[in-house]
Amino acid sequence: MVFEVGEIVKLKKPHPCGSHEWEILRVGADFRLRCLGCEHQVMVARKLVEKNCRGVRKKTGV
Repeated sequence: MVFEVGEIVKLKKPHPCGSHEWEILRVGADFRLRCLGCEHQVMVARKLVEKNCRGVRKKTGV
């Protein structure tokens, strides 16, 4: 699966704030993701993102 910076990924489990959607800020062996609900940022292993991803879309707007 190919991921790019700026894409929005929908993950299987929600963040405690209730949002399922995350923006990709960094791609590599680890991903830096920002929650679209509360702006919290986390580093997650690529393997976990690929396993839990339920959809990818391009970021709308600039």
